[in-house]
Amino acid sequence: MYTPDLAPLAGSLTLTSIVALLPLLTIFLTLGVLRWKAHWAGLAALVVAMLVAAVAYGMPVDLVALSATEGLAFGLFPIMWIVLNAIWLYELTVRSGRFEDLRLVIDAISDDPRVQAIIIAFCFGGLLEALAGFGAPVAITGVMLMAVGFTAMRAATVVLLANTAPVAFGAIAIPIITAGNLTGIPYQHIGAIIGHQAPFFAAVVPLFLVFLVDGKRGVKQLWPLALVVGLTFAISQFVSSNFISVELTDIIASLAGLAAAVIMLQFWTPQGGKDALEKMRGERETEQAGPVDTGSAGGAVATTARTDVRLTPGRVLMALFPYLLVIAIFSASKLIPVLSSALAATDIKIPWPGLDGHVFTADGELAGSTVYAFQWLSSPGTLLLITGIIVAIVYRLSLRDAADVYLTNLVKLRYSILTVASVLALAYVMNLSGQTITIGTWIAGTGAAFAFLSPILGWLGTAVTGSDTSANALFATLQQTAAEKAGLDPALLVAANTSGGVVGKMISPQNLTIAATAVGLLGQESAIFRKVIWWSLGMLAGLCLLVGLQSTVLSWMIPTL
Repeated sequence: MYTPDLAPLAGSLTLTSIVALLPLLTIFLTLGVLRWKAHWAGLAALVVAMLVAAVAYGMPVDLVALSATEGLAFGLFPIMWIVLNAIWLYELTVRSGRFEDLRLVIDAISDDPRVQAIIIAFCFGGLLEALAGFGAPVAITGVMLMAVGFTAMRAATVVLLANTAPVAFGAIAIPIITAGNLTGIPYQHIGAIIGHQAPFFAAVVPLFLVFLVDGKRGVKQLWPLALVVGLTFAISQFVSSNFISVELTDIIASLAGLAAAVIMLQFWTPQGGKDALEKMRGERETEQAGPVDTGSAGGAVATTARTDVRLTPGRVLMALFPYLLVIAIFSASKLIPVLSSALAATDIKIPWPGLDGHVFTADGELAGSTVYAFQWLSSPGTLLLITGIIVAIVYRLSLRDAADVYLTNLVKLRYSILTVASVLALAYVMNLSGQTITIGTWIAGTGAAFAFLSPILGWLGTAVTGSDTSANALFATLQQTAAEKAGLDPALLVAANTSGGVVGKMISPQNLTIAATAVGLLGQESAIFRKVIWWSLGMLAGLCLLVGLQSTVLSWMIPTL
């Protein structure tokens, strides 16, 4: 039996927090400074976390090991199960030759890579986040950008930054619903507050994407479209989360943003599109001719050469079919109550052997995370597998071809699987040993100033676990308790935890690996990390300022129950 002590080192919360931060510092140091491959960085941080748990916290070694095995299992299923099937679905379209048609369809809307970044990464990625989440949007939109001509590194950074806007309301608002269930605060109220935070960032993300693709020139030439799409998305997020449905917020916002882009492009053509396209082609040629090693690391992307074909309505429909099917299947599984309930009823709860019933929280209650949920049918990964099977049949791919693509991807993803499994094992060890709650309690001890710092907890939680839902599972009740002690609005800080997770997702080793895998840059996660960390920190600083002001002079912005 194990109950974590929040301050086992000389009774000092500060000293214990510094030691508890060592696994996270290991991740940042090995990825950002030493430039290790992600799987080695994840394994090193896991070893540090296990040592801290056993030596500093006194957690029995067998429970430390069992915590790691449950996290490893969660990393394999459902996380990598989702990624594997998402990339398999894409590879089926390549093997069938249909992806070239999709590229032509996108080009028909606009062949400007800056516009394509907004449509694919921001709008379509937001829709995928709304329906699936858990890495699927990054994997799918990453390979789509590669297929329309983006360099691997640019595609990875663009999709990671774009994935910030919809995360809080992702997977039919699961992060927000989780926070509501844990705190007892109506999740609709939490969602409404987030609807007063997230849109400020969603409004400018398209501008950031344009800057990533084409620098200052791109922003100067494309700002009208970027602002129209960003503001449409942001306003739709606000309206839906406050007055329509928290669960449908990202679906409504993504479709509205996409419609705004398509309509505006009928009447306005941005300047510099040809220059941006030539720049992109030149960068792609340089990348392909350079010493970029994707094969040895297991790059997961297959690309096809451009061909000149005439698009017919039938070819357009078949090109869009896999993605329309994804939307249809995920929408049905989430939005049709009878089907949603039937799928959820198939979930199998597995008390983790030797761990469940033996680990308590710092409050003395049995830890709930020691029960492993095996979502064999309701998982987004399984739904993507079903989608892929249907696509293979419709595209008339043989069983041998479909299986060959699947097995080839499984081999290519071996390092990704190791990375994600080790990072989730790290998260479980930190959570169950008490390291995570120690850090959170230490930050929460700042009193009224905690309002400014509260998003950092969500940022840290998502950076470690790769999931805003997991960040809320870790810190939502802590945010609530700290707010009550400091005389702050608990719902505001719980919402801030969710919003903080939004900007932390892009630096999560799990998400970095998914992005690197999708574009064929396995082993270069540290390079991607260095490109996105400053965006993450900058957005975090802005969010901290916003939440701090909303707790004081901007309190009128916060809706009341």
